[in-house]
Amino acid sequence: MIICRKTYLDIPFAHRQHRHPGHCAFIHGHNWSFTLVFGCKQCDENGFVIDFGQLRLIRAWIEQHLDHACVLNRDDTLKDTLLDAASEAFKVYEVECCSCEGLARHLFQIFDQLVRTHSGGRAFLIKIEVREDRHNAVSYRP
Repeated sequence: MIICRKTYLDIPFAHRQHRHPGHCAFIHGHNWSFTLVFGCKQCDENGFVIDFGQLRLIRAWIEQHLDHACVLNRDDTLKDTLLDAASEAFKVYEVECCSCEGLARHLFQIFDQLVRTHSGGRAFLIKIEVREDRHNAVSYRP
């Protein structure tokens, strides 16, 4: 197997850990980064695991769903109240768990499917690293 990686830097979005007993329960933002590690058994006709120029589909997904969004847990007790009060002020993206760990699992599934579909099943995602800032990072590999 051969592998390569691509990093998406400085993606601004907020989240709220509504169950957290401290300040993380407040909506707050980070400039997130994602590093995706791709693999394949057979490179394409150009000798690439994945053509980085063709990964616009991942960048487009990030821009559509996460860029300047507020990521909330589906069961956040204030989600509906926030949206009812000012839905035009929020671009909301809902997940099961908006922690780094939860986002890593969630994004792995989405990005792996995009890559597999785009490459006809030839390439796949091996691992994702989610960084919420320069100090904190989580890796997920199924």
